[in-house]
Amino acid sequence: MNKLWLIIEREYLTRVKKKSFILITLISPLIFVAIFTVPALVAVFAGKEQTTVAVKDDSGVFTAPEDTSARVTFVLMTDPIDVLKATYKGRGFDGVLYIPSFQDTIKKLKITYFSEGQLSLGAMKSIEDRIAGQVEDHKVKAAGYSEEVMEGFKTKVSLEQREVAFNENGELVETDKKNSAGVATAIGFIAGFIIYIVLIFYGTMIMRSVMEEKTNRIVEVIISSVKPFQLMMGKIIGVSAVGLTQMIIWIVLTIVLTSVAGIFLNVDPAAAQNAMNPMGQPPQQAEMMNQSAEIFSMITSQNWGYIIPIFLVYFLGGYFIYSSLFAAVGSAMGDDMGESQSLTIVAMAPIIISIILISPVIDNPTSPLATWMSIIPLFSPVIMPARLAFEPPLWELIVSIVMLLGSAVFFVWLSGRIYRVGILLYGKKASLKELVKWTFSNE
Repeated sequence: MNKLWLIIEREYLTRVKKKSFILITLISPLIFVAIFTVPALVAVFAGKEQTTVAVKDDSGVFTAPEDTSARVTFVLMTDPIDVLKATYKGRGFDGVLYIPSFQDTIKKLKITYFSEGQLSLGAMKSIEDRIAGQVEDHKVKAAGYSEEVMEGFKTKVSLEQREVAFNENGELVETDKKNSAGVATAIGFIAGFIIYIVLIFYGTMIMRSVMEEKTNRIVEVIISSVKPFQLMMGKIIGVSAVGLTQMIIWIVLTIVLTSVAGIFLNVDPAAAQNAMNPMGQPPQQAEMMNQSAEIFSMITSQNWGYIIPIFLVYFLGGYFIYSSLFAAVGSAMGDDMGESQSLTIVAMAPIIISIILISPVIDNPTSPLATWMSIIPLFSPVIMPARLAFEPPLWELIVSIVMLLGSAVFFVWLSGRIYRVGILLYGKKASLKELVKWTFSNE
């Protein structure tokens, strides 16, 4: 046991002290939180460019809006278009917009913007939306319809999901949790993808370590002091401790950074706009701020006390299954790495299939495909974490975890049988027939 602990300690410390490990561990949560917060914060506090446009309207339809907080300010001009194109810059305009005359039956109106510089995509869309809205209003009036009546036909529908549950007295009550298919889908994809990356990354790390020791004949010296199974378990446990350490740090930092970001996103949008920009901001920025705050509210309302522990169980179970397989593959590889890749593909195939299936599973988390892929141990480490935000039935979770842990023990035993023979085999790649023989051999 003392020798096993020394191997675990060596595998753990040599990896957590690397600069690459520290850098990835600290930066990854920051990137994850920034994906959700930076767009909203930039929209509110950074402000957007203001474009002033001279408008020459030959249709007689356009009226310049009085909203000075809009991204684009329109000034209606009566000068000829050629004069405006020649003098717009000296008169303080950023460009000239020309609206030709058109028939009321027109389906697509082509307008022209003249300027020296390139118009930004946001400003371009603002101009197109403004002109399209006024043309639509004109066509409604020309057809003899009341604008107020037409506006009354338009209805925006917003679906809000609220979770209900039964209390101790059997009464139906509404909980504070806000359900969101979008948030649950995002959590599912992130959870499944993290497990996928970790299994591939740390599994291949163990395989390369075994191959390196075998190729350099270092293992011959190590085997003289410890049993092959102890060496394999030391590597698996040591590297699993590295992965678990990284995972816990990611979770803690993500919670802290999310809490800090939530403070900024809970700031009143109007107050933030007035404080940062006395001229006012476009209303879209306040809307984006509210949407980001709502998303954060949905994220924080998830049952993380249920999701995180189960996620870690699947991380450890999946890790022990695949790391033991990769260790066995590394020990069975010969000197020709090209020929040995077939064994690696066999070990990686279930993980690759899992990440391919994650999209249809999340799209329909209660389907038979999702249920069975969540139970089969080679797929469940990726598929079940992806379903956790959708709260799968308790019986599926229990059956899946029991089979996962049982399979982890089985694959560690199976890989140990292969490892003890393959680690001292040189000169050729082991065939599948030989791997089966080593498994049941008592030598």
